[in-house]
Amino acid sequence: MRGIHCTCVLVVFLLLSSSAHGNQESPAESETYGFVVFLRGAAIGREDVTTKITADGKTTISGRGRLAPPLDIVVREAEVHYQNDWTPESLLIEGTLRGDEIELRTDFQGTEAQSETRVNGQVETETDTVTATTIVLPNLFMGTYEALARRLKDAVVDTELPVFIAPQQEIKLRVNTIRQAVVQTGTTTFTVRQYDLTMASPTGDLQIQLSTDEVGRLVRLTVPTQTLDVVREDVAASTSRTVLHSNPSDESVMIPANGFNLAATITLPTLTLKNQPAVVLVPGTTGDRDGVVAGTPILSQLAGTLADAGFLVIRYDRRGYGQSGGRAEAATIDHFAEDARTVVRYIGKRKDVDSKRIAIVGHGEGAWIALLTASRENRVSAIVSIAGAATTGAELILEQQRLMLEQMQVPDAERQAKIVLQKQINSAVISGEGWEEVPEELRQQADSPWFQSLLTYNPSKILEKIDQPILILHGELDHQVPVSHAKRLAELAHAMSDSKAVKLATIRDLTHPLVQEKSSANSGTMLSNQTISTEATGPLIDWLAKMLAVRR
Repeated sequence: MRGIHCTCVLVVFLLLSSSAHGNQESPAESETYGFVVFLRGAAIGREDVTTKITADGKTTISGRGRLAPPLDIVVREAEVHYQNDWTPESLLIEGTLRGDEIELRTDFQGTEAQSETRVNGQVETETDTVTATTIVLPNLFMGTYEALARRLKDAVVDTELPVFIAPQQEIKLRVNTIRQAVVQTGTTTFTVRQYDLTMASPTGDLQIQLSTDEVGRLVRLTVPTQTLDVVREDVAASTSRTVLHSNPSDESVMIPANGFNLAATITLPTLTLKNQPAVVLVPGTTGDRDGVVAGTPILSQLAGTLADAGFLVIRYDRRGYGQSGGRAEAATIDHFAEDARTVVRYIGKRKDVDSKRIAIVGHGEGAWIALLTASRENRVSAIVSIAGAATTGAELILEQQRLMLEQMQVPDAERQAKIVLQKQINSAVISGEGWEEVPEELRQQADSPWFQSLLTYNPSKILEKIDQPILILHGELDHQVPVSHAKRLAELAHAMSDSKAVKLATIRDLTHPLVQEKSSANSGTMLSNQTISTEATGPLIDWLAKMLAVRR
């Protein structure tokens, strides 16, 4: 039975941000909202969540829903009760997880939580010590995160809240940042409050983001590392996007692609001239045009900075993300590169752009897409790789896994077992063989066109086909793609051609999102803010100005 519980916890940590709501100053007696759940940009199901508040302030959160594989969850009934001071009273959830019948009941008495879990008729009981006002977040049901969001109403940065992952354990949630953003739905906009949060667990910290509207209801919740999004139904349409950061000269455009449109934003320089240089910003794994990583809108800020320096800049939602059409679940890095070519050609046709002075800039996975695009498109005059990896995707995944396991201080035997399993998964994805050695739920998550294209991507092979000048920009405190990759990438680029103009710029004290890092006594190492550093933008602007100053 313990093994089944652990499986549930893995699902919860995948969904850990998936139902936090927000502050509600004047809650209705009963409200029901639908949420669409996306995994890697593809809709995999929905939940309907009802919140009832009695006249004396007691709260009941209930709902039902269905999520397709790889999560494969059906919730027939779920209900959690709180007293008016947010002391939990009881929890009930019934449904299935990958075909197994699941029933969970938890009763709370002060600081004691008594749970009974029934899986296919087998019963296990457990008693845990919890904080009296802990926030109950059971496996399988997202709607209970409504309580978490309401508790965030009076939170400030560095606030810590107790959350009980029923029926497992109590962990801490920390508030990292709180800020305002804007959601655009069609032609209308409204303000949201956005939280960056950290869930601390024995298996490692999980970063999550959630947004609430002006009333406090959940609008969107994202788990970046899992490419998981939970979006309120009215803003889940392709006509909606969240604008965390914008520039005064931003203009929205739609670019015709192969059977769908790519939604983009053009940022104009202060002084508009004829035949001006242009920069195409390529999104990475997050897929959105603003390039939000760990709460930092990297590409949106870059667009404003580059426009101030005299460049016309375009950034876009990649296919299947944001307001762009197309299907993300069937897309590969190759497809994303073709979309980037479409954007390059589009911007090159503008009368105010010099088609011979177009640079392409990518961050993270976007750097790989930028390299592949430039190898195929002669309209690209210069390339910038920001936080790009130098190894194959398969090697990168294993390296990132090892770094994560070291940070988690996992026992050596367990660490080796996880590495062996990841190698089996990588091999099966690449070859299509050996899946019998991989758990089915992991196969459902890994067996995708995008992941296969990521594992097989080899930047050294792409560099062989590139003759444009390249700037390799990297933060020395990048914990996601270590700075050693930048140095290796520069060596590879130089080795391909002695005449190729290659510049390496490593910036001290900068992290993966290009912001400075500081140490906090309360929460350990954390990002100081969500503003990209001039230490990164300065060398970028100087290099682009030099490369695009003279027409080829």
